[in-house]
Amino acid sequence: MAASFRPPVRAGAGDDGPRLADIFRRHGPRLLADDRLSPRRHRVLQTILKCRTAALGGHLYVCDRCGHRVPVYNSCRNRHCPTCQSLDQARWIAARTERLLPVGHHHVVFTLPAQLRPLARRHPRQVYGALFTAASRTLELLAKDVLGARLGITAVLHTWTRTLDFHPHLHCIVTAGGLALDGSRWVERTRYLFHVDRMKAVFRGRLLAELQRLHRGNDIVLDGDEYDADAWGRLVRALPPPGKWVVYVQPPFSRSTHVVKYLGRYTHRVGISDARLIAADDRGVTFRTHGDDHITLPPDVFLRRFLQHVLPRAFHKIRHFGLYSSAHQRPDSGLWRRARDLIAAPDTDPLDPPPDTDTDTDALALLHALTGIDPLQCPACERGRLHPRPLPRPRARAP
Repeated sequence: MAASFRPPVRAGAGDDGPRLADIFRRHGPRLLADDRLSPRRHRVLQTILKCRTAALGGHLYVCDRCGHRVPVYNSCRNRHCPTCQSLDQARWIAARTERLLPVGHHHVVFTLPAQLRPLARRHPRQVYGALFTAASRTLELLAKDVLGARLGITAVLHTWTRTLDFHPHLHCIVTAGGLALDGSRWVERTRYLFHVDRMKAVFRGRLLAELQRLHRGNDIVLDGDEYDADAWGRLVRALPPPGKWVVYVQPPFSRSTHVVKYLGRYTHRVGISDARLIAADDRGVTFRTHGDDHITLPPDVFLRRFLQHVLPRAFHKIRHFGLYSSAHQRPDSGLWRRARDLIAAPDTDPLDPPPDTDTDTDALALLHALTGIDPLQCPACERGRLHPRPLPRPRARAP
């Protein structure tokens, strides 16, 4: 697919209410002037402000029937941008469909305790990495001990609540069963995964062990610039007992196709979308939280809450473990293929082959299937087709 391609947005879509892009453009420049904004968040905000503007160039779409013109500017493609995720999400779903084992899957959530959130703010890369390691090792250790098997695990990091507060947690999709360690059979686990109290205890131990390793190596700092045993002891004593740690396990999905669509809701999501906005002006931004509940925040507070969820540069927020890791899907490993061949009774909803998205036409078809809207249908006459003509990118001013 051409890097410059961006499907047009149908007229009227999102015009009935406030949009995040308008909030960013109206109040973002004032926030950019604030020296307290970190360099990383400053760059992300600058990129989002350019999204779908003339600064990035674009196309002029012209209807072949009525001549209606629709100027469409390119998107920034930043993973934190709230308007650039739909097509990437659709592509991800299509790619993961090919690698999904045809069995039920559990939805498991591992939450970082509140006492460790200040540490995560200060050392996000290290703490988020420890969270991935602890959650995956918890599932792998219990699978080996209880089932004598290897699981397939896909984990996605989220750092927000519905009110945009800082709340790091992992959404994991875990196979309902696994491949026996000797590769001889598929071990089913259709009713429940593991006892949740045991999962909490193992998760607590693995996370603390990983954080302590990082602390001893001065990769994370608590109270000083060097390792401080007393500071570490105070942090551990402040943590809740194992039974109070938050680990949530949902019964397995009945069909494997539901898994990819369900997880797709989490993979490319940012803290908030246009659909949750109720009103926005210079006094505040009002958005839905749960059900009919809503909250209003001053625009600068709203933007700061949004930007606190910017991830470290090049940090992978989607990771695969066990049978879903790339190591077990290589031709010379074959454990994923062995597991697929051993599954005796695949679900009754077989997986469709993922569509090709290497061309503009295929990407448009994928977007059409995802949204139900034909992006190239003329919004004026609703009978003609839109065809792109390039718009020149504005040249930089000479020195």
